[in-house]
Amino acid sequence: EAKHLVPNKMRDVFCTINLDQEEVFRTQVVEKSLSPYFGEEFYFEIPRTFQWLSFYIYDKSVLQKDLRIGKVSIKKDDLCNYTGKESWFLLQPIDSNSEVQGKVHLELKLNELITDNGSVCQQLVVHIKECHGLPLINGQNCDPYATVSLVGPSRNDQKKTKVKKKTSNPQFNETFYFEVTRSSSYTKKSQFQVEEEDIEKLEVRVDLWNNGNLVQDIFLGEIKVPVKVLRNDSFQAWYLLQPRENGNKSSKTDDLGSLRLNICYTEDYVLPSEYYASLRNLLLKSSDVQPISASAAYILSEVCRDKYDAVLPLVRLLLHHNKLVPFVTAVAELDLKDTQEANTVFRGNTLATRCVDEMMKIVGRHYLKVTLKPVLDEICESPKPCEIDPIKLKEGDNVEIHMENLRYYVDKVFREIVRSSISCPTLMCDVFYSLRHLAAKRFPNDPHVQYSAVSSFVFLRFFAVAVVSPHTFHLRPHHPDAQTSRTLTLISKAIQTLGSWGSLTKSKLSSFKETFMYEFFKTFQEEKFTESVKKFLDDVSSTESKEPSGLSEPVHLKEGEMYKRAQGRTRIGKKNFKKRWFCLTSREFTYHKQQDKEPIFTIPIKNILAVEKLDESSFNKKNMFQVLHGEKPLYIQANNCVEASEWIEALCRVTRCNQKRLNFYHPSAFLNGNWLCCKATIENTEGCARCTADVPADTQIEIDGDRETERIYSLFTINISKLQKLEEACGSIAVYQGPQKEPDDYSSFTIEDSVATFHTLKQIIDIVEKLNDSHEKYQKKRSSSAKYGSE
Repeated sequence: EAKHLVPNKMRDVFCTINLDQEEVFRTQVVEKSLSPYFGEEFYFEIPRTFQWLSFYIYDKSVLQKDLRIGKVSIKKDDLCNYTGKESWFLLQPIDSNSEVQGKVHLELKLNELITDNGSVCQQLVVHIKECHGLPLINGQNCDPYATVSLVGPSRNDQKKTKVKKKTSNPQFNETFYFEVTRSSSYTKKSQFQVEEEDIEKLEVRVDLWNNGNLVQDIFLGEIKVPVKVLRNDSFQAWYLLQPRENGNKSSKTDDLGSLRLNICYTEDYVLPSEYYASLRNLLLKSSDVQPISASAAYILSEVCRDKYDAVLPLVRLLLHHNKLVPFVTAVAELDLKDTQEANTVFRGNTLATRCVDEMMKIVGRHYLKVTLKPVLDEICESPKPCEIDPIKLKEGDNVEIHMENLRYYVDKVFREIVRSSISCPTLMCDVFYSLRHLAAKRFPNDPHVQYSAVSSFVFLRFFAVAVVSPHTFHLRPHHPDAQTSRTLTLISKAIQTLGSWGSLTKSKLSSFKETFMYEFFKTFQEEKFTESVKKFLDDVSSTESKEPSGLSEPVHLKEGEMYKRAQGRTRIGKKNFKKRWFCLTSREFTYHKQQDKEPIFTIPIKNILAVEKLDESSFNKKNMFQVLHGEKPLYIQANNCVEASEWIEALCRVTRCNQKRLNFYHPSAFLNGNWLCCKATIENTEGCARCTADVPADTQIEIDGDRETERIYSLFTINISKLQKLEEACGSIAVYQGPQKEPDDYSSFTIEDSVATFHTLKQIIDIVEKLNDSHEKYQKKRSSSAKYGSE
């Protein structure tokens, strides 16, 4: 949320998330507010290097360009200071000085020259090689040039490179020469006269500018290097561009407002797969360990401050190796030991319930889409008023019509859910089957508990949550407006209630906190809904194989708006880029003029030969990739680097088994009669670069096992002191059954078998120490291969 934005008028506000200055996400617009609440979450992989994570607040304009109010920029190295906690940040003013980013590659050399009369003078050689990551200007690549100056107390000798057009990564490769000291016989006095001792005060300054043509040039950043550091050596380094020291500091930074953010940033160096064999095997054996509380996976959840940190990589790793169901079964059984009442089965935030929640999010995304998306689209795109709370009704509202509208929506959502069992993923059914039988075994005298064990997940934690926040499950592109959000909340409450019918023994209507919900549910025929719920829960907790018709529908994988280069079917006119709606399923890749229109062009998945990035130089456009198939390559531009990376990965996964996949491709385009990359003149000649290596092999679940294991190693490393304390506790319990030492440190841990737990802890600590050594070697190698002249 933002607070106290500049109060010159009520604003329509939105916020963007940027890597450096490239926008990767934006929130919905909050209308007429100076303290807008956004309440949106964005999760994304970062596919490239970056210096700053920035958040820009905009004032939305209908006719003019959106106005930037202010920004929050966090340096990459500082993200770890804010991760996992909410913080308020003051908005900073935006000007060219505050927008500096990128780096410049310089080679500097101090030569000694012998003049014609035999005396010695010094010459500075500045070779400006290239720049990387310069900012965008008005959303476009800039037209950069550099000025190179030798600056001293009475000297400012300046030279200038050529302008490079439309690029954020200009290759200059220009060399400039400056006289540093005059020979002793040099008598002509001028402002450039420098005595040898003044070399201490000289510095090289490189300024980057965007060529404005008819308007003023824009400052892009500068670097300064003292000449004295060179001595008689050649010095070569990358320098990060810096803002001007005398930049615009007149703007107050405390009067633009502030922004509240909750950031969670993780960065892992993933080593080759063989390094993780010991840790991976130890984790995968967890479900076989007796008792389960002595297993590596369970210990991970015990030592992490937030269980969720452990659950995400753990579930993904176990899923990847088909070990999730036995592990969930084991931890759920431990859960049930501590459950005293049948109607509180799986209602807490335990390791078992968190694991099932995460599993449903990962494997159930397509299931939610085919079940709920059409009805949620109808509710969000043409919402009917549904408020039935007398306190919230406005003057003139007809509560009976509202109740009819709500009943129509609830019936429709409920009907879609109870008919959907055929689409429920097999893995979810296997987990539900296991939970159902464990609950029935724990409470043999309660006939309803086998249903409540499943409904507490599939209704309360899956469908009801997806209804109330469809944007977090990618069922809707944006957070709904306030009225629609309230409607979805009421529908979600109703779905939770209906889902619990058939699984509760006590009178249902007496359990309502709100009288208006009690009145609403009096219109429902309880027996009819109870039977529907029971049949659905029976179906989704059965291990019988699904009808084959459930598999015949293509799996919807990804969709969105991008730009594609005209395929060039006509000979007239320039091949331009057009905005199109792209859709990827497990069967075909299509593009359409607009969403929900018939496809203009279709490529069957089996015909795709390769999907690769396209060099920026091909069309002077960023974030481009190519889909190679039987005809000419399809060139596509995504809206940002995150989106491009996601599309390439999704297309690669779904085509990984194609028989005719190419081994080589052209990284650039075929233009004006030749390939820009290898200069070959025949259009169908074999590619000049090897295709990218294989990708993870599951079209619906994107999991990299090594990466998840590295994350788990990182969590163990962070919590190594807790592991050691737990090891000490197990040792003391094993040899001495009396009062425990320092109970506060480990009394919250579950230690059922101190000997088995001690054995696992010793293995974990040994493995972590070995991986620490491997990481240290890698870091040394990495730091020696990267050289920066400045931070």
